Amino acid sequence: MAEEGLRKGIHPVILPTTEEVAAAKARVQYQDGLFHFAVAGVAGSGKSSLVNAIRARTGVVETTSSIGRYPDPDPKHPFVWYDIPEAGTLAQSDCQYFNNQGLFAFDCIVVLLDNRFTQIDVAILTNCRRFQIPTYIVRLKADVHIDNIIADMKCADDEEDDDSTREQFIAARRSIVESNLRDAKLPEQRVYCISKKALLSIKKGKLLPEAIDEVEFIQDILKEAQSRRCVPRS
Repeated sequence: MAEEGLRKGIHPVILPTTEEVAAAKARVQYQDGLFHFAVAGVAGSGKSSLVNAIRARTGVVETTSSIGRYPDPDPKHPFVWYDIPEAGTLAQSDCQYFNNQGLFAFDCIVVLLDNRFTQIDVAILTNCRRFQIPTYIVRLKADVHIDNIIADMKCADDEEDDDSTREQFIAARRSIVESNLRDAKLPEQRVYCISKKALLSIKKGKLLPEAIDEVEFIQDILKEAQSRRCVPRS
């Protein structure tokens, strides 16, 4: 039956044992009283950039084969950020990624989208729902894509103003994700369009005029952490 299901594209639900959960928590140095954010996504989605920006760091963090663990430098934020190895390689399928990386051990998962919604994204969100782990869908590099669209329009002598172009891009990204979630039979949830530059500036006490959802993203994840971190997950 399992083999027949795999041929039809139906992946089995494999729940971790108590021992596997304990081993995963030990591997990432899980500590009660702290809140553990995992940033996951396909290759090229900008996971390391997001981890750096949200911790107000400008150095390069590259961890492609092992989980990177980064405590938040702000003592008011007893959080730990994790850069999860890239998904979507030949070494692991979408149905294996969640369990192989021990994502069930984290308190919250940020799903970082690239140009398209993938089966890896669906697998992460589906399993997070199964384990009741809160998720945040993020579209990074929004500023880069908006600037490229504006440049293309100017080359084509399109007179549409920049603000209108930005609004159309944001609305289109959100509409696409909403459609993808419906197709995957997942509940509707917000997609945050953000840029590394704007996020880094906010963490340093400034607000760039081109900021989109960065303030709301920071506020929402902090609120989530503060409301849940006092209740250890079993």
